Amino acid sequence: MRNKRTAIVMGATSGIGYEVARVLAMRGWSVGVAGRRGNVLEKMVAETEGIVAYEEIDVTQSQATDALHRLIDKMGRVDLYFHSSGIGYQNKDLDPDKELRTIETNCLGMARMVGEVFRHFASHPETEGQIAVISSIARTKGLGAAPAYSASKRFTSHYLESLCQLTSIRGIRNIHITDIRPGFVRTPLIEGSNFPMQLEASQVAVSIVEGIEHRKPVITINWLYRLLVFFWQLIPRCIWVRLRIS
Repeated sequence: MRNKRTAIVMGATSGIGYEVARVLAMRGWSVGVAGRRGNVLEKMVAETEGIVAYEEIDVTQSQATDALHRLIDKMGRVDLYFHSSGIGYQNKDLDPDKELRTIETNCLGMARMVGEVFRHFASHPETEGQIAVISSIARTKGLGAAPAYSASKRFTSHYLESLCQLTSIRGIRNIHITDIRPGFVRTPLIEGSNFPMQLEASQVAVSIVEGIEHRKPVITINWLYRLLVFFWQLIPRCIWVRLRIS
């Protein structure tokens, strides 16, 4: 195991995280997986060569960081931490439970785990560590149909940018940060929706892993989405907030 690159995938039980874990394993990484569904994780270890360990982790719980370190111990070390734990809702009624659950998972849970991994890598300067996190093109503008979700992705992206600057402030040279901004991906998160330009999670995972292996600081999947985001961010706020997009 020590001769292989090692990765931990948080949020590996479905969607992008599940596919990224499989792609990493196929490309020769030694992979540890984590998430809330232990039965799925156990099956992944049993059935997929290269996925070698798992830990049941709920990122919204304070003990999640202890479980993360148990998984690191099982792996022997970690070179890549990939964070894909996230939830989201279209919530035009502004249901408070949905809003707060989204913030708890996507903001507090993300900061809890990513911050812990950052501190781990900072205390192990001999390791070239990489932190890769799923944000979203939803970070580009506030979405009235999904307020907490789009805001949480903006938070995620700014948090990662802040950590990049922090490595410069502290003179840390062994930590590399990657902000991954997919578009609409066919996962349980948008199941039943009519969003345009939906991408297959398996194809997106390949693009993500290729970007990670090249240590790209920002990955936006698909040139059409890169073009969309370029023009989207040019829309003035006074116009954007009047558009009835749902």
